[in-house]
Amino acid sequence: MTTRPTPSESKREVSTRDGYDLWSGTYDAYDNPLVKLESPVVAATLGDVSGLRILDVGCGTGRHAKRLAEVGAWVTGIDFSAGMLARARTKASDRVRFVVGDLHHRLPFQEGEFDRVICCLVFDHIRDVAEVLSEMRRVCRRDGVILVTTLHPTMLLAGVQARFTDAQTGEKVWLESVHHQVSDYVNASVSAGLRLRSMSEHFVDEALTAISPNAEKYLGWPLLMVMTFERV
Repeated sequence: MTTRPTPSESKREVSTRDGYDLWSGTYDAYDNPLVKLESPVVAATLGDVSGLRILDVGCGTGRHAKRLAEVGAWVTGIDFSAGMLARARTKASDRVRFVVGDLHHRLPFQEGEFDRVICCLVFDHIRDVAEVLSEMRRVCRRDGVILVTTLHPTMLLAGVQARFTDAQTGEKVWLESVHHQVSDYVNASVSAGLRLRSMSEHFVDEALTAISPNAEKYLGWPLLMVMTFERV
């Protein structure tokens, strides 16, 4: 993620799927301040997950799935990027399974199949927020918890969105993104039959810049929004 390119900057705009396929080989090595800010927040928000069945929606390279399995959860990760799933499967264990699936379609799981459903840093690529939240609700048990993290809407308004440098061409590759407002998430959750349990905003501070040099340009800005929901 970064700000919009200058007119002289070479860039290429691609679909979300193609972009993550291209990015998959270097994604885990990239100094991504959003990921470094988000990971401990997700761990703290979920708390003890030992023995729980967790669905990781838009799992990418499996960074959350791997950690959750290591602390005792049974995890299913789903993503539509073949490249990202290939990376994720290198982290697989007997407590994790990865499946191919497009979040714009019905999730291939039973109603109430999971104790927790998470979707991390994905919704800035989703057009119909209510539809995806509704599917997450369907596959979460009635007293379960749904957790969503996303790039803060303020960043998107400032022109910040997912991008990376293609190692082969040196081009800046911009992934198709959708600009949602905070109210879009609240209204979509109501439409999906969910109740908002909590919402938090996380800013870039000096502690983050100390571990992520790329965070320096966002110092003082809200970078991450985290929401938890329950079924009505």
